Amino acid sequence: MIACGVTVRMLIVVVRTLILYALVVLVLRLLGKRQIGQLQPFELVVVIMISELAAVPSEDVGIPLVSGIVPILVLLLAGATLSYFSLKNEKARAILCGTPTVLIDKGRIVERELEKNRYNLSDLLEQLRLKNVPNVADVEYAILETNGEVSVIPKAEKRPTIPEDFQISPKDEGLPIPLVMDGKVHIENLNQAGVNTAWLEAEIKKHNLQGVEQVLLASIDASGTLFVQENRRKKILH
Repeated sequence: MIACGVTVRMLIVVVRTLILYALVVLVLRLLGKRQIGQLQPFELVVVIMISELAAVPSEDVGIPLVSGIVPILVLLLAGATLSYFSLKNEKARAILCGTPTVLIDKGRIVERELEKNRYNLSDLLEQLRLKNVPNVADVEYAILETNGEVSVIPKAEKRPTIPEDFQISPKDEGLPIPLVMDGKVHIENLNQAGVNTAWLEAEIKKHNLQGVEQVLLASIDASGTLFVQENRRKKILH
């Protein structure tokens, strides 16, 4: 009887956990497509609170499931409301998200802004190295964005050259279109690229492959060049 009771309790925990998991995924999906590092402060607070609210009722079966669902939905509504106000009102956006801060101004570090934002020199130099501008003297502006990222604008003479500097207008290369992914043909992409399965199979055989099942990825670019990579895992299994 005891073992049966424990089993039932575990099944209840599993079901409650799956329900809350699905709800949290849905809520985060509705909040928008952002990585954790791109969240604004109020959005990060919502995410943290949602995770905490979901954890408690999933572990304690004595707490009604609705006691976890309702606060999560309330946070979703609050987060969506704040996002709407920050989108529509500049003052609200400044209060909720803050404003960008200039950390380097024309090659000079702005010390008072470092202190104000509790941003140390080591972190600043690390960000410069990550942006491939390791020398502070080569930086026109370094701006601490509201999501914590540092935008680095090099001085004009230190910026990489682009075709426009040489008055060159390169052709638009477009995006490669994946035709085969993990052995499966994407018919819609074939139609978009203006080719058919017969052409695709013939091209694949030119790469010494017997069929699409042996292809990990096949994509075609704007010039009509086909890239094919063999799926070695399938080859090993066969």
